[in-house]
Amino acid sequence: MSSVFTKIINGELPGRFIYRDESTVAFLSIEPITYGHVLVVPVEEVDKWTDLSPKAWNRLNEVAQNIGRAVIEVFSSERAGYLIAGFEVPHTHLHVFPANDMSGYNLANVMRMDETDPAKMDDAATRLREALDTDEQGFPR
Repeated sequence: MSSVFTKIINGELPGRFIYRDESTVAFLSIEPITYGHVLVVPVEEVDKWTDLSPKAWNRLNEVAQNIGRAVIEVFSSERAGYLIAGFEVPHTHLHVFPANDMSGYNLANVMRMDETDPAKMDDAATRLREALDTDEQGFPR
């Protein structure tokens, strides 16, 4: 059975993509710590990050680092937070988010889907795509 992330990657569920290539995708979290909270996900469905091939792990982190730079630029944050949890969806994913303190590292503090402002979510995706020079599906221009 496909994970919810595989369904987003395959277009079966909607997603606000900001980056995509043959092995890695990045889209906004539907329950963000803050606006600009991105999930960086391998296309290959692997539950635990420790089970990824070294090549896939390196690519995932390369993309996460580029997104982290964009997050800092777009949201004028002091840092880009980076977190691996993986209990909520059995598909490896990295959380990258604007961070000015440690509060973002507690995923119990996320905004629930009904608490987010769709216009602010769309704006965050648009601004991150502009910084990354990607199109609306996340592909590099």
